[in-house]
Amino acid sequence: MAVTAANATETVEAVFRIESARIIAGVARIVRDVGIAEELAQDALIAALEQWPESGVPDKPGAWLMAAAKHRAIDLVRRKETYARKLAEVGRALEDVPPPDPADLGDPEDIDDDLLRLIFTACHPVLSPEARIALTLRLLGGLTTEEIARAFLASEAAVAQRIVRAKRSLAKARVPFEVPYGEDRAARLSSVLEVIYLIFNEGYSATAGADLVRPALCEDALRLARVLAGLMPKEPEVHGLAALLEFQGSRIPARTGPDGAPVLLADQNRARWNRLLIRRGVEALHRAGHGPYALQAAIAACHARAVRYEETDWRTIAALYDRLAALTPSPVVELNRAVAVSMAEGPAAALELVDALVADPALREYHLLPSVRGDLLERLGRREEARAEYERAASLTRNAPERRLLRERAERV
Repeated sequence: MAVTAANATETVEAVFRIESARIIAGVARIVRDVGIAEELAQDALIAALEQWPESGVPDKPGAWLMAAAKHRAIDLVRRKETYARKLAEVGRALEDVPPPDPADLGDPEDIDDDLLRLIFTACHPVLSPEARIALTLRLLGGLTTEEIARAFLASEAAVAQRIVRAKRSLAKARVPFEVPYGEDRAARLSSVLEVIYLIFNEGYSATAGADLVRPALCEDALRLARVLAGLMPKEPEVHGLAALLEFQGSRIPARTGPDGAPVLLADQNRARWNRLLIRRGVEALHRAGHGPYALQAAIAACHARAVRYEETDWRTIAALYDRLAALTPSPVVELNRAVAVSMAEGPAAALELVDALVADPALREYHLLPSVRGDLLERLGRREEARAEYERAASLTRNAPERRLLRERAERV
């Protein structure tokens, strides 16, 4: 049945947003180049926009797009001067492949394998962390260049260049479209997890701008973590990251007030925490091991179990931070550990830990260091010193709601 052009366009865009990662992954297995794969997927999208208003939306629109993109990939491989070499890579059976049946979804397991290859390719260490994030959101998150630019407060031109350079770098380095194994797999997996974690963190507590939280980025990261957990069920740290993001994501509705102002953990209405995400976090934590993400998830679980802020098991949290610091030592972990110690043993004990971090160059421009120090000084009754710390923290943050909160705390003391 024919549909209007407007309805067809809306349907095509909705289906493509959902299926684009799988389509790009399936095509990349044939052409071995994620940049070309994305272009062919876009060609399939254009074909759908041209044909569906006349022919009607197919029963399996995702399969139609996949088949159309793969057919274009096969044609491209056939036209290459290096056809014989490419043919050997994708299999001799390709030579006699007829145009794909649009109703044929193919082997779901193959699609999942392709998606896993795409995740590892987009997060390859040959790319900078910024390039990995942009390319992952583009290929796997389905975000447009404009959406990525808006989320990270960058110009659209800069993000577009970053994505183009990332694709060229992968092609130039001849990065294989495959899931690595052994030590290389462990190293690459850490990069994949880090990218998803960074995307979530930018959504959970925006580095800059007018909003404290960007829920859409958190949702993208959560979806990627869940996909990865489904594709790699035997990797404990994958479940550790998924658990952490589920727990953290559960708090998002309570993190800001009606006016967008930050709500501190102690003041959050825990009835607004998403219990479904907490249950998912608990389930994922059961499958996690004892790695850094699993330990952070265990810390988040302690907060989730406390019905009221006053019931939080801070001693267990401090002990978990001790283990995390031993496993992955960093000044940020030490700062978080100091916060837990302040609640378990008092502000004086924690202030000694924080003071030891003041000279650390890694925290010189980190606004949370003077923010935590100000809180400890305020609790110790050293109000003038606390005010100075809050003001310094406000001057360092580029996030407007956070800056207002810190200035309010400075004025209060």
